[in-house]
Amino acid sequence: MIPSAETFDGTWPYRARYSEAAGFRQHYVDEGPPDADETLVLLHGQPTWGYLWRNLIDPLARKRRVVVPDHMGFGKSATPGDSDYLAREHVDNLEKLLVDVLDLHRITLVLHDWGGPIGAGFGLRHPDRIDRIIAINTVLPLGVPGYGELMAGNHADSAWFRWAAVAEADGTLTEVLGNAGHTVTHLMLALQTIARPEIVTPTWVRAYASHFTDRAECRGVIRFPQQIVAPGGKPPLPEPDPSAAAALRAKPAVLLEGMRDTALLPRYIIPAFRAAFPEAPVIELPDAGHFPQEDAPEAVLAALELFLQTADTRTTADT
Repeated sequence: MIPSAETFDGTWPYRARYSEAAGFRQHYVDEGPPDADETLVLLHGQPTWGYLWRNLIDPLARKRRVVVPDHMGFGKSATPGDSDYLAREHVDNLEKLLVDVLDLHRITLVLHDWGGPIGAGFGLRHPDRIDRIIAINTVLPLGVPGYGELMAGNHADSAWFRWAAVAEADGTLTEVLGNAGHTVTHLMLALQTIARPEIVTPTWVRAYASHFTDRAECRGVIRFPQQIVAPGGKPPLPEPDPSAAAALRAKPAVLLEGMRDTALLPRYIIPAFRAAFPEAPVIELPDAGHFPQEDAPEAVLAALELFLQTADTRTTADT
């Protein structure tokens, strides 16, 4: 767990807040006016933490409330030893924070990587609390036909999932990801793709590696891919309730896709999104990889602001 006061040379200036509601010390950022009409919830994925959103929090929080949690086992959140780190547990944790602690309504979900399934899992439980959905290089398992086939194709072709499947089969996945403090930069650069390697400074490496001090602190980063590639594994989340899924699919949504992603390949991810949201816009970012927040933060911010200003929630907020 990264110390509360750590700012990584001033690149992460946000006040650390904590909740124990889910049974562990969960870190989150809560910026902007607390009485704002809308709240953005920014969810990271693998192997990042809230630091991924550092360039977007301040500008987005000028008029809106912005909440940025760290999943269990990542960033400034604790890594309890009694959890299985399954996707449903991350959904449970998010529900505790957003509902029991913060009681948020009129939420715009901003989702990246595993933040997509986790955020969608939360939204399926509470569609009445969701106004809009912004997906960034992620997937949203909402029970649409063909989704499973698209994911199978992605996992067969993706550099990240091909490596993870081989590593799990030969027993090296736990070894490599259990040393994420030393390997995280390579994983992000080579298997998921950072399109601008010049951003990888010593401060950047320290920010993404600091949580992973030993294998015990790497439980979360190990379990995310294992849920997909372990033999006999089940889908990370159960099939959604059809009525809840329909309610979410009726929300305004947008996909921002870094087209150089080598983990979640655009040729599968874009059709999967369009299957769920056939009328929603897709914004392709040709010079971004798996992490557009790192490769193209200005373009991501501009796209988010445009969507937030134009997406009409008047007819969907109570869906």
